[in-house]
Amino acid sequence: MKMLRCALSLLACLLLTHCGSAPVRKPVQGDSFSSAELGQSAANRIANLAMRDNLASLQTLLDKLYRRNPSQWQKSGAASREAAIAQVMTAIRNNSQLPALGQVRSTAALTTAFDPQFSGDRAGTLIFGLGSMLLDVYGGRTELYLVHGLDAQQLANAAYNVEVASWLLGRRQNADGSPLLLANEINSQQRNLSFEREMGKIMARLELLAELSDEKLRRSAIDFGQSLVAGPFLQFLPVSAVSSAIPAAP
Repeated sequence: MKMLRCALSLLACLLLTHCGSAPVRKPVQGDSFSSAELGQSAANRIANLAMRDNLASLQTLLDKLYRRNPSQWQKSGAASREAAIAQVMTAIRNNSQLPALGQVRSTAALTTAFDPQFSGDRAGTLIFGLGSMLLDVYGGRTELYLVHGLDAQQLANAAYNVEVASWLLGRRQNADGSPLLLANEINSQQRNLSFEREMGKIMARLELLAELSDEKLRRSAIDFGQSLVAGPFLQFLPVSAVSSAIPAAP
């Protein structure tokens, strides 16, 4: 009987542990440790994760745009859709120019992408414009370190520009009334808002970074004050009479 009670208790503990765990639909897995992190603050790390995810979102958007508008990647001169994506994303990550656009980048590229007279790769130009704009906000880099910072207003402006681009993507048309780029679509057969959702993720990350950057000085002062208050409590406690009698080293 005693063994049965022990077995039932163990089973109950296992069931409670299992029920208390969050269901896994999208596993969360952080990056492996890198020595570069030693030169980054917590705020730097958050900004770097946001940039990583925003670049991933841009690549997803470009892939979707090229799939719905295959004529666009064919205008880029690349041999395939994958090569066209790599060309645009490499230019963004390296903070370099897109050959077909010359010196046009950032918000100027966004304007070009929605210009009815533009005959080039609209999809690639749009994503390059968004990506190079993000690089400009980050000072031309994809990773920040202790010596780097972000401007809250620039981040907020970038979030607004993404919102404008998302609005134009769904509404700007050719002279014949057809969309400049096929993206979001709602009709009797389907409801595709995946482009808007991905744009929304980028906006949310930028807006959160803007708020964090705006209060960085206040948080620094609070963190410093907390360290002063908590300092007296962070002392080693003796574990025996002998150890407590040993004087601290000078």
